[in-house]
Amino acid sequence: MGELRLMKGNEALAEAAIRAGIDAYFGYPITPQSEVLEYLTREAYNRTKATILQAESEIASINMVYGAAGAGARVMTSSSSPGISLMQEGISYMAGAELPGLIVNVNRGGPGLGTIQPSQGDYFQAVKGGGHGDYHLITLAPATVQEMSDHVLDGFLLAEKYRNPVMILADGALGQMMEKVELREQIDRSTREIPDWTTRGKQANRPHNVVTSLFIKPEEMEQVNFRLQTKYAEVVKKEIRVQTVDIDDADIILVAYGLSARISHKAMEICRERGVKIGLIRPITLWPYPYEVIGDTVGRTKMYLAVELNAGQMVEDVRLAVNGCRPVYHFGRMGGIIPSPEEIADEVEKLLAMNN
Repeated sequence: MGELRLMKGNEALAEAAIRAGIDAYFGYPITPQSEVLEYLTREAYNRTKATILQAESEIASINMVYGAAGAGARVMTSSSSPGISLMQEGISYMAGAELPGLIVNVNRGGPGLGTIQPSQGDYFQAVKGGGHGDYHLITLAPATVQEMSDHVLDGFLLAEKYRNPVMILADGALGQMMEKVELREQIDRSTREIPDWTTRGKQANRPHNVVTSLFIKPEEMEQVNFRLQTKYAEVVKKEIRVQTVDIDDADIILVAYGLSARISHKAMEICRERGVKIGLIRPITLWPYPYEVIGDTVGRTKMYLAVELNAGQMVEDVRLAVNGCRPVYHFGRMGGIIPSPEEIADEVEKLLAMNN
């Protein structure tokens, strides 16, 4: 068993980054994720000599991530909703240049500057290509402080395996809550091999390494896109992660991720005590999305309820998975309001009564 600590979600994530052997972090403070930068500034350099820098803006930080990734560094950044919006051009550049890197978004309520309270309003931005061009981010959605920690090394390994940016999509509540977390062992940065494609300087008897997302000729740009789409198809085939609970006999299935999934799990217990047959599907990868897992339940359930902290975003993917075969409803709170399990349970009973 690894080391056990009681930690805040943001700090558990930062500690996991140190133990994952990060070479560099570039970021800018914004509530509710500022503790990531604060913790790394206090802990990382003294322990592993990693480079930790507060950039002058979110735009600067993502471009520093771009440069460090191009040189082969294990590099990450973190921010919250409007800060991630400022990074979108750089994230698209990284996807186009096929550069690995970890981007952490601890959601706050919006639109605009909004509130510092938790939200899931960034789903579209994360999984539908927040910037320009045909690209995807591998997107991991933690539901516990333990997963805030675990997804860090997992995210780096996925980013490096597929040479693609990975996003951890969390929310303000997960970033701020404290839970017991089991930490992984420290990885020695000096033992990690730097890939041959990086821009480390030209070695003898090999061509120059050029890392870019600029391809002026349309025929060349199309070939790059074909290569990217082939890679994305492989990610979809191999990397879908999902949790299911009591879905075999369910009349209604809740679909929720992150904090909403935790609340939905408690709502399930309330519904089961009331005699309602109910299940839960929790996507852990928001991209690639578990369409088949949801679609496979159509023949044995009556309806679906997507529970989100937004006006209805992931619900569109649930409807795509169900393909019109069953009704799909949405329950959401916005602006940083977190629903209670009882609210969700009452909504379930109302929908079942309406459809009987």
